[in-house]
Formats: sequence, structure tokens, C-alpha cells
Amino acid sequence: MGFFNRKTSKQTSRVKKLIKLALSRLSIARRPHLARKSISLSDVGQLLMLGHFGRAIQRVEQVIEEDNMPLALDIIELYCKRLIEHVAKLDKPKESSDDIREAVAGIMFAARWCGDLPELLVARDLLADKFGSDFTTNAKEGTGIVDPMLVWKLSGNKTHMELKKKVTKDIAIENNIWMDFSELQ
Repeated sequence: MGFFNRKTSKQTSRVKKLIKLALSRLSIARRPHLARKSISLSDVGQLLMLGHFGRAIQRVEQVIEEDNMPLALDIIELYCKRLIEHVAKLDKPKESSDDIREAVAGIMFAARWCGDLPELLVARDLLADKFGSDFTTNAKEGTGIVDPMLVWKLSGNKTHMELKKKVTKDIAIENNIWMDFSELQ
């Protein structure tokens, strides 16, 4: 009797369990990024004080990356919660709303970038079976319905010189260091 009244398939139930596990690991995954950001900020400040502007600019890439990752994890957390709330809609992917499709695409894209959350890789494969190869290809590439902010936070250009200069200037101001970027290319 219970078999015929099942609300979700086994595959969808497994996706829900994986997403819940990933959700519980998210807070743990944030900690190392916050610690590395703090260390990187300190390193940049010290390099600026010593007058090593070129090396400080290079080290800022780490600051930018570690600053972006917790923000990306926040977006992933929202997607996980949305999928858990609406797990029954995953059984009918063609009828699912744009919010659900965006969450699925975001999880699929993030799986590649979040080594701390291996559950997302397994969930991505299960969701790929449900949503089809075209959807999966677009999601993995970060095109289509994937949130551009998530794509930028995970894979954005951290080597853009203007961004690095801005972050370096902000760190210099926080540490009361005067610096002149005219000598840098």
C-alpha cells in the first residue's frame, strides 16, 4: 500500500538526503576560507608595510578568492534549502518552476568547484538523469539559468588588475599605509 502512495521516487529521495548532508557540511566548509582570508589579509598588510607592492598585489588574489567563496557557499545554501522544500517537484522536471530549475543548475555548477562538498557531485549525476543532457551541459558550463553571481564568485577572474588594485588599496587604508600605484603596471 505504501509503495503506491509514495510522493517521491527513490532517486529523488536520495538527492534529498545528499542535499541535506551537503547543507550540514556547509558551515564546516566556510571555516577554512574565513581563516585563510584572515591570514591572507594579514600577509598583504605586512607586505605593504615592507614596501613590497608587487608581491602584495599577487597575494591579493588569495584574499579575493577567499572572500568570494563564503558568499558562493551562501548562495549554494539557499539553493539546497529551496530543493529540500520542493523536493517533490524534482520528479517532474519539465513542470518545475524557474526557481527550482535555477537551484538545480546552481547545484550542478557548484559541484565542480566545491571539493569540500562531495555530495554535490553525486547529486549532480542524479539530477542530470532527471533534467536531461542539454540542461546539464548548460549548468556545468555556468550558462543559461545559472545565477551569474554564483558563476563569478566561483570561477570569476581574480587576476583582473583593477580589482586587485582596489582590494589592495582598501587593505592599505585599513592598515594606515600610504601607497602609490603609479609605479605598478
